[in-house]
Amino acid sequence: MSTPGDPGPLLRSLLAALEATPDDAPLRLHVAELLLSACDADAALAHASRVLAQDPTSGPARDLVQRSLSLPAPPPAPVAKHAFDWASAEADLGPLDTSGLTAHDDEVDPGTTAEVQRPRVTLADVAGMAEVKERLDLAFLGPLRNPELRALYGKSLRGGLLLYGPPGCGKTFIARAVAGEMGAHFLSVGLSDVLDMWIGNSEKNLHALFEEARRHAPCVLFFDEVDGLGMSRTGNRSSGMRTTVQQFLGELDGMDGDNEGVFVLAATNAPWDVDPALRRPGRFDRMLLVLPPDEAARIAVLEHHLRDRPTQDLDLAGVTARTDGFSGADLAHVAETAAEHALRDSMRSGTVRPITTADLRQALTQVRPSTGPWFDSARNVATYANADGSWDELQAYLRRRRR
Repeated sequence: MSTPGDPGPLLRSLLAALEATPDDAPLRLHVAELLLSACDADAALAHASRVLAQDPTSGPARDLVQRSLSLPAPPPAPVAKHAFDWASAEADLGPLDTSGLTAHDDEVDPGTTAEVQRPRVTLADVAGMAEVKERLDLAFLGPLRNPELRALYGKSLRGGLLLYGPPGCGKTFIARAVAGEMGAHFLSVGLSDVLDMWIGNSEKNLHALFEEARRHAPCVLFFDEVDGLGMSRTGNRSSGMRTTVQQFLGELDGMDGDNEGVFVLAATNAPWDVDPALRRPGRFDRMLLVLPPDEAARIAVLEHHLRDRPTQDLDLAGVTARTDGFSGADLAHVAETAAEHALRDSMRSGTVRPITTADLRQALTQVRPSTGPWFDSARNVATYANADGSWDELQAYLRRRRR
């Protein structure tokens, strides 16, 4: 069995193949499984997390992440009972030639794959969500537009905001729109941009990303699926992940740089899994619940996904009245399914047929809202784990909707 740091010939071959085809998810999961069998939990976790970043619904990837985190840390290497006698070695063999050795011979330059962008979308492009927009204006946009008032009240431009809610409800799009509204740069970070199989490189990647954001201030630095990066250290036995969280905390505090003008936003579907230290004052101290779109927003979402397709006499108001609880991603699926129905008929008849209300209604019989399981989990948290009031906003919504 291979040991951490010595992958063995089979793993070396597979890792070489993975470098040639980095998006081969089955191969990467196979490599992660072998690494886990070799008790290299940190390396296995990095590979499984990368697959999970590409496909958040991957059950095998989630299983590997959980198993990697639950694997006990390897015991420290035993200390030799007798020190090596360098003087005797030199007497027997002559002086050792160390000219070809380096202190970190297999160190990997982490670099960064994330790109700084200038988004053109603004909050005006976000359909509905009036309450979300108001909260964002109070937290970030208002102080930016009023520098005199900001100076009067001593309001800093640094800060963090955690967007949470069911998957597919537009958290990433909102973060991009905030950057566009501010006229700021936008740097979007996924798990694969940070996590690395080599010890210490995840921390280097994090520091490099924060430095990039500082150089481009004002900048919105956005962390997607932050629960995978800032997972609670309670019960987390992976030493690599614990030090990554600690590095994250230090960067948010600005210990290694000035975060003035760096707006740190993050999104998660599981805020209860985020390390509590990340939600303390000065870090992600504000949380914003991003819910499924209301009826007006659902109409706008459907219009967006149908605008470049042939349609005829659509009753979108009647259709969206039956989509309560659908996420934006669910509505995109409805439009796609309706288009498939029209395409199928057009191929059979040889004549182009537009998408009709009947197609959308038929699609609704096949597509179900994906937000139900999330609300089931959220209800338990809001009911039994709200002693500090963190989930008051979520609790109020559940009561209003009687979920």
